[in-house]
Amino acid sequence: MIEFELLHLPFLVMVVALSGLGLGLLAKGADRIVLARLQRRIGPPLLQPFFDVAKLMTKHSMVPKGAFAGLFLYLPAAGVCAMAVALALVPVPGWYQPQVQLGDMLVLLYLLAVPAVVIMLSGSASGSTFGAIGFSREMTMMLAYEGPLLLVLLSVAIHVGVAQGGLICLSLTEIVAWQQANGSFITNPWLWPALLAFLSVIPANLGVPPFDVPEAESELLEGPLLEYSGPALAMFKLMSTLKTVVVFSLAVVLFWPGSVMGVAGLAVHLIKCLVLFLTAKTLLRASVGRMRIDQAFLFYFKWPELLGVLSLALVLFGAARG
Repeated sequence: MIEFELLHLPFLVMVVALSGLGLGLLAKGADRIVLARLQRRIGPPLLQPFFDVAKLMTKHSMVPKGAFAGLFLYLPAAGVCAMAVALALVPVPGWYQPQVQLGDMLVLLYLLAVPAVVIMLSGSASGSTFGAIGFSREMTMMLAYEGPLLLVLLSVAIHVGVAQGGLICLSLTEIVAWQQANGSFITNPWLWPALLAFLSVIPANLGVPPFDVPEAESELLEGPLLEYSGPALAMFKLMSTLKTVVVFSLAVVLFWPGSVMGVAGLAVHLIKCLVLFLTAKTLLRASVGRMRIDQAFLFYFKWPELLGVLSLALVLFGAARG
């Protein structure tokens, strides 16, 4: 198990972020290849996401007339930093354990909201009409999926906290340890509604079809990202990559952690993340079209919200019985 002292935390965040970027860009390359095969296309090479980011880094970032240059250029970098810290908060069972000084599940919840805020503010700072529309849609989607996400995290935290003799557990490390000792939540029927709610939140949280309405290419021409180019646009791609790794790693940690130690534990964790990635993202992209903003909003206020409420009710009922 890898551990770092407090003085080494900046180095830890950097190492975790670089590792996450490498793995995330590889996953995006695999996503493109699998999607192309499903659509009977050849598709790009596996390393194409690396080439895209490298090429953007060599370009010049254009600032549109009327844009707030400071926010426009530096907000994407703030999103990358937030996701780097978020990734450092997620443990890898049997391989990596985050330091308590970095924060807990509550801090991670706030950090997961940063990319959406960055996209909204960037779209507003660009001075573009399409960016303003994307701002509105991003805010609407955020309001729709944050509720179910909070209910899912509360359900897991209360379940483990009560089982430990307390009220709530916000430590992801303790949640993993409890599952390693008592069984993963993926086999616990009481938390199946929470699992389904979390899986349904993933597409909107990552902005992929059918919930990519804030950046709909055919409607808004990438919306908030329309005016971006060069390194600033590359920062958005890196932010998206890190967030993808964070979300799928969190899904594995919350519901499907393993007990294998060492390098084998890391390999098992990555395989599980890849399975969820190809299922919850790639297959979904290939199977459905984009929803309208009103359809997406109502969907999250119906089914994921109900699943989250049901999961929390079951957990509280079980705690009361115990």
